[in-house]
Amino acid sequence: MPKKRSGGGLSPTQQAAKFLGVSVLAGAVMAGIALPAAGALGLAAKGSVQSFDEIPANLKSPQLSQRTTILDNQGNQIAAVYSRDRTVVDLKDISPYMQKSIVAIEDSRFYKHGAIDLKGVLRALNKNAQQGGVAQGASTLTQQLVKNYFIEEAGDDPTKVAEATQQTIGRKIRELKYAIQIEEKLGKKKILENYLNITFFGEQAYGVEAAAQRYFSKHAKDLNLQESALLAGIVQSPSRYDPVNDEAEATKRRNVVLQRMAEVGDISQQEADQAKEKPLGLNPSQPKNGCITAVRGAGFFCDYVRNVVLTDPVFGKTKEDRAHLWNRGGLTIRTTLDPQAQNSVEASVKDHVYKSDPVATAATIVEPGTGKILAMGQSRPYGFGKNETQINLSVNSDMGGGAGYQPGSTFKPIVAAAAIEGGKPATQKYSSPYQMTYPSPVQACDGKVWRNDPNNPAKLANENESEHGPYGMKEATAKSVNTYYVQLISDIGICPVTQMAQRMGVQRADGRKIDQAPSIALGTQEMSPLTMANAYATFASRGTYCTPVAITSITQRDGSEEKSLPVPKSTCSRAMSQKTADTVSTILKGVVEDGTGKEAGLGDRPSAGKTGTTDQRYAAWFVGYTPNMAGAVWVGDPAHRRQMINITIGGVPHDKVYGGEVPGPIWRDMMTGALEGKPAPDFNLVDIPDDNAKAKGNDQGKGRGGANGGKNGGSPGVIGGLIGGPTSGGTTGNTGDIGGAVPTPTFSLPGNFIQGQGNGGNNGAGNGGWAG
Repeated sequence: MPKKRSGGGLSPTQQAAKFLGVSVLAGAVMAGIALPAAGALGLAAKGSVQSFDEIPANLKSPQLSQRTTILDNQGNQIAAVYSRDRTVVDLKDISPYMQKSIVAIEDSRFYKHGAIDLKGVLRALNKNAQQGGVAQGASTLTQQLVKNYFIEEAGDDPTKVAEATQQTIGRKIRELKYAIQIEEKLGKKKILENYLNITFFGEQAYGVEAAAQRYFSKHAKDLNLQESALLAGIVQSPSRYDPVNDEAEATKRRNVVLQRMAEVGDISQQEADQAKEKPLGLNPSQPKNGCITAVRGAGFFCDYVRNVVLTDPVFGKTKEDRAHLWNRGGLTIRTTLDPQAQNSVEASVKDHVYKSDPVATAATIVEPGTGKILAMGQSRPYGFGKNETQINLSVNSDMGGGAGYQPGSTFKPIVAAAAIEGGKPATQKYSSPYQMTYPSPVQACDGKVWRNDPNNPAKLANENESEHGPYGMKEATAKSVNTYYVQLISDIGICPVTQMAQRMGVQRADGRKIDQAPSIALGTQEMSPLTMANAYATFASRGTYCTPVAITSITQRDGSEEKSLPVPKSTCSRAMSQKTADTVSTILKGVVEDGTGKEAGLGDRPSAGKTGTTDQRYAAWFVGYTPNMAGAVWVGDPAHRRQMINITIGGVPHDKVYGGEVPGPIWRDMMTGALEGKPAPDFNLVDIPDDNAKAKGNDQGKGRGGANGGKNGGSPGVIGGLIGGPTSGGTTGNTGDIGGAVPTPTFSLPGNFIQGQGNGGNNGAGNGGWAG
């Protein structure tokens, strides 16, 4: 938006008229002080302006907008963000040359007059009349400071800025009264300090410290004579005297300031002449603002921090309060980001997935037991250019992310945890055929029941025809057997799984509730990498879930002092027993040792995890952990259009992408670097007997019914997707048939297709069988 200040942008005629108005108004103000009842020469009688005495007595100095600095957990700067680039400094940290030059050119009688310089007004009128133009201004530094207060309070609202700078008698009266108060309250040195910190110097620089950095890459205390004169000259018209864009005009203006300093006795004429001969000596620094400037690829983490401040009630009761805090800035935010972990994530991502690839990757690392986010990165950098994005692929949509991605089989350990917590042993076996129809009915929450559509029953299959049971939980997880987990969730019911997911902080990235359907066991609900990493951290911390946190402390600069602000704290709660968590860790340790996640193994360092590959290969995952770090890696097309078949990723061609093949090595490399030099504790493992004996086709056992089991359990309802959800219940189902040969292969179900409502009835039950 355009920047305005007193004296800038007006024609000579307009400025002359302004000076005349000021001189008349000054007399009016004095009359108003001497004769309060007269008040501003009766102007208020017409309702055009408040009388002098009716203006509020106290003008509060605004908290100046300044840069916010975001630090990692070691105190290193990640990024500087601001609505106005300003660093407030004390007067002792501003060069004496700078102090003298601004006074000389803006208000040479500053130390001799009060808030209103009537002598200066008359002198300016006389000088301007003699020269037929505008050579001198009439506003004192104190008046200019008040005007800048109004502009600062207006913020970036164009309407309020216009009101703060409008050339009206009413505004001028308010400005003059407040100037009188400020002179009495602050004194000359503090007024000068405040003015040098608030005024605009062009090129996005507010205040002299930012200006010194912008034009000379040095601190305000180190400015020499000619540098100080240049900056003082810019203030009158930052665009006209911009030295970066018009060096000649800026040089002329600098020399005017130098000459004025000689005239008022701040320097000798010889010093002024020598300084005039010197070049401007610019050494500009590019203005850097926002998360796009973040180091180590931490732009998305920086943006996550911003969203925390803008959304968490701890930073303000209303959205407006929180936005005001962020825009005012002056914050130093210490975060949880670990530079070692962040560097490792960035290196691994760049090694395995190119930003120009048709798919992307996102990775997140958290600390078990604390919820601290240690690293966050993705292959498409933070930015506005080609193959760049401002969407944080690691987080939920309400925190700057997208709609999420189906986690596939990485959701299966949550089903396992729910089953074990509910009393199922880790040795629990199911027939686990290569292909099967979804069992029906299945108990859901609130007494509702999910039912398959008898006219068009949903089916599912394992990845390979060789994958058929019977399997126990450990082997089924290592091989990622779909049919095992659908049988498991159908046995224990849907509700224990969704309740376990809730206790582990697992939620859909778009904020919707998780569907009440058995297909959730296969990871059909869109999640974010941060959600999955933090969920697995619950296993690593032996059953304790901690909400994710990104901020450890915040201080806010208030004048020359700093105060601490409250920050969100992680809330930890028990999601499952230690025994359940240890059992899941034992199962998932086998995945990286002998299962689909072998390529993600960390060698001698104990680790556990799970691969995930969705239907049609739109997404592939690896989520894993050690006792001291948990991480998630997703690879896929954020737009959910490109299938990962016959695709090249990171320069490596793939016929089909699997979770253990692409995300697994990314996870391995990022965790190896993040954990280097860290302790390598082991898990608290439990004994799970291995039993690889397969039941034969004619073995019978208790099941949930065969082909006809539960067919009278209630009327199917087609609600909420391709298949009907919970419906009104009926009578007890018939006895199920014994399982036979493997049926003809068919496709497994896509995600997000099963949901509905209704009252539950009695489930069908009978003697079932295992496919041979």
